[in-house]
Amino acid sequence: MLERLPYLAAIALVGIGLVVLVDDEHLVKKVLGLNVFQTGIFLFFVTAAAREGGRAPNVADPGPYANPLPQVLILTAIVVGVSVTAVALALLVRIHAEYGTLREDAVRAAIEEGRE
Repeated sequence: MLERLPYLAAIALVGIGLVVLVDDEHLVKKVLGLNVFQTGIFLFFVTAAAREGGRAPNVADPGPYANPLPQVLILTAIVVGVSVTAVALALLVRIHAEYGTLREDAVRAAIEEGRE
């Protein structure tokens, strides 16, 4: 059961993030839900790439090697995730300055009202 715990945690993080992303009307909470969702995906990939007894590839040492590619890809994804979060929060600052709220329904209503 303990070897499945990281997979269960990843599934829980993805589920929680997806529910917050879809269900909540507040835009900051949607960005936080996206971050939780991303963290679940990162945990899943790192857990799936783990190898029992694996170590860093070294020509001098025999034995099972751990593939470093998934860790490198996750590091890149973390950097991209932080960048996306920064841009999203900057956009939210502009949305709040323009419409005075961060609730999705109120922003949509203000946009529709402005079109008329």
